[in-house]
Amino acid sequence: MINKKVANVADALKGVEDGMTFMLGGFGLCGIPENAIDELVQLGIKDITCISNNAGVDDFGLGLLLQKHQIKKMISSYVGENDEFERQMLSGELEVELTPQGTLAEKCRAAQAGFPAFYTPAGYGTEVAEGKETREFDGKMYVLEPAFKADFAFVKAWKGDEAGNLIFKGTARNFNPCMCGAATITVAEVEELLPAGSLDPNQIHIPGIFVQRIFQGRKYEKRIEQRTVRQKA
Repeated sequence: MINKKVANVADALKGVEDGMTFMLGGFGLCGIPENAIDELVQLGIKDITCISNNAGVDDFGLGLLLQKHQIKKMISSYVGENDEFERQMLSGELEVELTPQGTLAEKCRAAQAGFPAFYTPAGYGTEVAEGKETREFDGKMYVLEPAFKADFAFVKAWKGDEAGNLIFKGTARNFNPCMCGAATITVAEVEELLPAGSLDPNQIHIPGIFVQRIFQGRKYEKRIEQRTVRQKA
């Protein structure tokens, strides 16, 4: 069995360069590849295109890359809680391609499966469909959406083994699974890395064939984006 374990995040990110396109899993601050993002900040990689549901918050997640103006373009479904993301978008400093959330997920999934494009009704008749091919099926109009093309996909899982098999926990099963195998190189960081064969095959969400590199993550903060508590009676 192929061993895909690398020693650390520095080895996992070998080959990243300026101007590349990266996929980054997670939703809000849930299930984001914290170690990979921190390493990209430290490397000073610039002029990158990031495909991610949103951009975290100002001082965490992809917000750290935005602070240093390392991101040239964001492909996301919404701005979220990041004020700096909003500021850069409105000022024209950052190119932003807003995409319907389901379409964003499917563009990842299509790339994962090897499909070049797919038809979706989402966005027809709006700015989303401008310049794109449309077609009618059974009396309903659809928009042709191309699959994503990315150099690296960075995902975060709960458990993984040295063969690259992954188990996600709770709502971290958002964009992480569909980004695995959707780029030239998929890098997985995990909270717990085990020897190959340690995981129950029935519990594995993503098989190792979709992962090229895997490493043990460190110091996960697991912040809560919006803390809501019940008021005292």
